[in-house]
Amino acid sequence: MEPLRELLASDHQQTLEFFVVGLQELCDADVDRQELLYNASVLAHHAQVSTQSAADMPTPASLSEVFDAFVLDTSLVHDSTMMEAAGAQCLLLAGFFEDQMRVRHRIEWYAKLGAGFYHRAAAHERSSKKARLLDAIARRFEPWRQRHSQLSRELRDQPYLIM
Repeated sequence: MEPLRELLASDHQQTLEFFVVGLQELCDADVDRQELLYNASVLAHHAQVSTQSAADMPTPASLSEVFDAFVLDTSLVHDSTMMEAAGAQCLLLAGFFEDQMRVRHRIEWYAKLGAGFYHRAAAHERSSKKARLLDAIARRFEPWRQRHSQLSRELRDQPYLIM
C-alpha cells in the first residue's frame, strides 16, 4: 500500500512545481519570475485547501462566496492580507475555474474586482517588495487570469497526466 500512497500523494513543493511548469509553458520567456511563482503558489495553495477547511481560510466554492465575504463586508478593505486573499480567490475562480463560473457570473466584472483587491492589498502592504509584487499582479491581472484559464483547459484535456 505504501508505494501506491507515494505515487498518488503530493506535498506542497510538488504541487507548486506542477503549477510552475504548467504556467511557464503558457508564458513568454520575459515573464517576471516572481509573478510566475506567485501565481503558481496561488494555484498550489488552493489545490491543497478544502472548501470546508477549519485550519486555513477555506477555498471558496463560487464567486458568490467571494462577493459575500469581501464586497458586502467592507470591514476588510484596509487589511492587506485579506485583500490579497480576495484577489487570489478571484484569480482562482475567474481564471482556473472560468468555464464553470461563467455559467452564473460575469467573469469580466470579477476580474476587475480581483485586480482592485490586489491594488488595495498593495496600498496597505507594509513590505515595499511585496507591495510591488501585489501591484504588478493587479496591473497584469487579466493576462494572468487568462493563463490560469488556459492551464485549466489544457489540464482537462490531459485528465490522467502523472508526473
